[in-house]
Amino acid sequence: MDFADILSRRKAVRSYQPDPVPREALERIVARGRKIPSAGHSQGLRIVVVTEVEARRVIAELAGEPYYVELGMEPWISRAPAHIVVAVREGDYHERYQESDKLTDEGAEIEWPVPYWYLDAGAAVMLLWLAALDEGLACGIFGVHAWDDLRSLLGIPEDVTPVAVLTVGKPARETVQGSAKRGWKPLADVVRWEHW
Repeated sequence: MDFADILSRRKAVRSYQPDPVPREALERIVARGRKIPSAGHSQGLRIVVVTEVEARRVIAELAGEPYYVELGMEPWISRAPAHIVVAVREGDYHERYQESDKLTDEGAEIEWPVPYWYLDAGAAVMLLWLAALDEGLACGIFGVHAWDDLRSLLGIPEDVTPVAVLTVGKPARETVQGSAKRGWKPLADVVRWEHW
């Protein structure tokens, strides 16, 4: 499969077959997904793979799935056979940028123009997604506003910040629903050449 084919299949899936995802496939996905570029090779990425039914049900509740089901959507979060929680440890970046080869001329850590740990987490999300597609699987993505409850459920340390959760599984028949009905903006609305 070539990259253009993979990209043509990349979409947010909201309906999954009940078949479990083989552990070996999940291991390949996370092994590939962790190979992101990372500011200073800080490697602050942390991943939690969740396949246990009850934990996925609780995660779905924390994500507000019952509200969306009341609106007529499928309970796709709880039905997805695997969840991949993408998180970062900001401290890894500060520790790395306090090493001698990363200090400023004044001997201090850089002023972070943007929180690159979140940029790296976003890169990991897409790489995990593409790795899942390469395994013949599909993904969806959601956030959880009750991050402390998610931390507690999964035993995530306080210094690690969950950023997003990917659902992974074999896609089922699906209709376009929710935000996907909006379609894509024209390329000219998104891309500028040489200047704004």
